[in-house]
Amino acid sequence: MSVTDPVTKADSKPDPGPDFGPDFEAQLPSADKREAALCAHLDRLGIDWTIHTHAPVFTVEEAKNLRGSLPGLHTKNLFLKDKSGGLWLVVAREELTLDLNALSKLLGSPRFSFSKPALMVETLGIAPGAVTPFALINDIDLRITAVFDKAMMEGDILNFHPLRNDKTMAIAAQDLLKFTEGTGHMPRLMTLPERPE
Repeated sequence: MSVTDPVTKADSKPDPGPDFGPDFEAQLPSADKREAALCAHLDRLGIDWTIHTHAPVFTVEEAKNLRGSLPGLHTKNLFLKDKSGGLWLVVAREELTLDLNALSKLLGSPRFSFSKPALMVETLGIAPGAVTPFALINDIDLRITAVFDKAMMEGDILNFHPLRNDKTMAIAAQDLLKFTEGTGHMPRLMTLPERPE
C-alpha cells in the first residue's frame, strides 16, 4: 500500500467534453472519500496496492501521454448497455481494438451502446472518465455483468483508476479477481474479439 508523487504534467487540463462535467461529480461523494473507501476495502481483503497521482485523464490516449513509465499493464474499461437494458463492464488491455458487435454475439446479448453518464453515476458511483472495475464495489444490486480480457489477466500488475481519473492504482491480476468476486460479481474471463484493421 503506497502512494507515489505525481507522475507528470500536473498543469495539463484536458477538455472534458459535454458528458464530463462537474454536475456528475456533484452527485457523488468526494473523490477523496471514494478513494479512501476503496483503499480501506482492499486493505480488509489483504490486497496490496500502489497509487500514482497525475492530471485528470478522460481517454486512453490522454492516459498514454501522461503516465510516463508507470509499470504494469494498462487498461481500457467500457461501461456498456445492451438493447434489452443489460449492463456490462468490459475490462481489456488498452491496445486491444475491441469488436463490440462480435462481442455482443459472443455473449448472446443484443447490440451494445455506450451507457449514459447518469446511469454510470447511478450504478457504478463514479463520474465519466473514471470507469474502472473497482466501481463494481458500488453495484450492490449486481446489475452489471463484468467481462475481463483473458490476455489482460495473464499480466502481473494491472492499472486502473481508483474511482477517480486523476490517479492510477496498480494491483496484481489475481487480486483483481479476489476484489471482484468479493463484490458478488463473477467476471467472465474471455478472449475478446478484435476489430479487423
